[in-house]
Amino acid sequence: MMRKVFLLSIVAGCAAVANAQVAEFSVSGGVSRFGDATLISDPSVGNVTIGNGFRLGLRLTLNTYRFMGWEIGYGYAHSNINIPGQGSVGLPVHAFFGDFLVYATPEGSRVRPFACGGIGFNSFFPPGSSVYYGNQQTKFGPNYGGGIKFKISGPFGARIDIRQYNTGKPDFFQTSVGPSGRLKQTEVTVGVSYNL
Repeated sequence: MMRKVFLLSIVAGCAAVANAQVAEFSVSGGVSRFGDATLISDPSVGNVTIGNGFRLGLRLTLNTYRFMGWEIGYGYAHSNINIPGQGSVGLPVHAFFGDFLVYATPEGSRVRPFACGGIGFNSFFPPGSSVYYGNQQTKFGPNYGGGIKFKISGPFGARIDIRQYNTGKPDFFQTSVGPSGRLKQTEVTVGVSYNL
């Protein structure tokens, strides 16, 4: 009898917790802007820099409390490397991250401003290479920012995100003067979401 009561209480507890959680799946698109984007500053080579580009992203959010949640995501940024005398070549960047979210309004509100922060990594692929070659350079670092979520109708919503990813710089050119400092990539995206 005690065992049945214990199992029943576990099931009831799990059901109560499950009802308190709201999952969101979102797709977004926008721009990636790179700050402090000089990879090489050498008089013999010139300034090699990373240019701005577009960004696509996927996010899965689990709102575990009225004012807090967790999010994991993937982003693809397509940018370019500007090489003096050679023009620009494509630079794909794949990002993975996990964030903690704090909301200004409770779960169920039509408008939910939020702040977020977490860790992740960016994988930079050398110009002209493929993700299948395994020659990417992966750089870890924090990310932080915020945004706002809107309920549209039923399970559908919209969101705006502004985040900055702070990582090391890739070193593709093996020169005597390699990159220094941190690479700051700012994401500005608009997306749609589906609440499960």
